[in-house]
Amino acid sequence: MSSDLTNVMSIAGSGLRAQSARMKVVAENIANASTTPSTPEETPYQRQVVTFKNEFDRAMGIYEVKVTGVKKDKSAFVKKFDPAHPAADKDGYVLTPNVQPVMESMDMREAQRSYEANLSVIESSRTMLSRTINLLQN
Repeated sequence: MSSDLTNVMSIAGSGLRAQSARMKVVAENIANASTTPSTPEETPYQRQVVTFKNEFDRAMGIYEVKVTGVKKDKSAFVKKFDPAHPAADKDGYVLTPNVQPVMESMDMREAQRSYEANLSVIESSRTMLSRTINLLQN
């Protein structure tokens, strides 16, 4: 039973690490949502997304979630008309980040809920393990 609980805690721990990485990237996206380049030749901040994969841990015999990387979102930048801006092109448009704050907030909420669910699994497993130890000692 204890190895099963250890496996459960390891799986949930991998979920915590993955969602923590996701929240960090989402926070970076939100922080840079309104940044603009300094010149017309520069590109604005480009939204980033975390990629995951299911990876088998041979030593433990379990599948865990792993972060495979952080990639740039290939969606188009938003053009805003602001001829007074130093990064405006010859037509007066400035490229702004391809970050949608509402979408990022939803991603953050989803990552937070997943993180909390994994944390709850760890807490429940720890409680069960503790109760098992107490029963065996009596």
